[in-house]
Amino acid sequence: MLTKIIVILFLLAILGSLGSGLFYLMKDKGSSDRTVRALTVRISLSVLLFMLLMLGYLTGLLQPHGIHTG
Repeated sequence: MLTKIIVILFLLAILGSLGSGLFYLMKDKGSSDRTVRALTVRISLSVLLFMLLMLGYLTGLLQPHGIHTG
């Protein structure tokens, strides 16, 4: 349950960074580097989340489950 909360928090932070990047892109019209910083944070969070998921899988903390069909 804790791992699901952590993943959801990471996804919310990634979406927030993406939204702020869009906001700064529209507001600054390319005159500052705030858009680049926001998108760099988004990419960093995405890579960190991916690495944490892989680490959780490799250590056995996260167990994959199949998709159940009918």
